[in-house]
Amino acid sequence: MPFINAIAELLRDPRTAIAGWIAAGPLVAYGFIFLIIFVETGVVFFPFLPGDSLLFASGFFASTGEFNIFALLGVAWAAAILGDQCNFMIGHFFGSKIIASGKVKAMTPERMAKSEAFLDKWGKLAIFLGRFFPFIRTFVPFIAGMGGMKWHHFVAFNILGGITWSTIFTLLGYFFGGIPAVQEHFELVIVGIILVSVIPAAVGAIKAKFGKKEQAAE
Repeated sequence: MPFINAIAELLRDPRTAIAGWIAAGPLVAYGFIFLIIFVETGVVFFPFLPGDSLLFASGFFASTGEFNIFALLGVAWAAAILGDQCNFMIGHFFGSKIIASGKVKAMTPERMAKSEAFLDKWGKLAIFLGRFFPFIRTFVPFIAGMGGMKWHHFVAFNILGGITWSTIFTLLGYFFGGIPAVQEHFELVIVGIILVSVIPAAVGAIKAKFGKKEQAAE
């Protein structure tokens, strides 16, 4: 499957993966970027896709002239905004059935509880802030749709969050990806971005696990 192969290659060697897409033509390159960002934010089954690192690596290729930076930003904005909108609608129409089925393994009780708590704490602003946390950025729009958040409230923060998140990570790659030290350790930088992105979710899962143990001990 081309999409699965593209993800595996992107995780293994991001520069080689994106260079291969570029060699296949601009429609393929921009198409894969759109698809991965859209699916990560828009399809609740794929919260593990590397959106942050993909944007950073793509930004680097824009700095070398392989991508047009304005076209790249436009693709990233569209994918992020439409992805969250799709996820909101999935939650609105099918959320209860999906959770009741238990077939989405990524929807662990801990992740769902963390996303719900995040949404309860920050309200509509959670749609914007959640963009910067893996898993949460996939589950928050889904829960918002399932919980009956007004669409006009959702869409405003969706647009603001999608543009801000995708612009920051793309421009980080554009301005800093070509630094010699970053070039020499590009794969390590990508791994670092992934780890920094995942740390909040991991800490939350650990806290939830130990919290349950403490409650059981009481």
